[in-house]
Amino acid sequence: MGGVSIKNRCRTDIAVDILRVAMNGAKKTHIVSEVNLNFNIAQKYLEMLNEKELIRHGKGLFITTDKGKVFHEMAKEIKL
Repeated sequence: MGGVSIKNRCRTDIAVDILRVAMNGAKKTHIVSEVNLNFNIAQKYLEMLNEKELIRHGKGLFITTDKGKVFHEMAKEIKL
């Protein structure tokens, strides 16, 4: 292996990372590269976060909602 460390992340960690990247608005390609996901996996997470109203999509950008910001803060606080 080429020295690249792949850390297994739980679903919550990935969701929190997506919400962090989308705080001020981000395109899907930016989220994919920042959170290190493949496009299809990112799409599933974005759909789930949108259904739960933690993120919204408009004008080509994904933006963390107020509810998403609260979730993000709570998840950061309880992170061990």
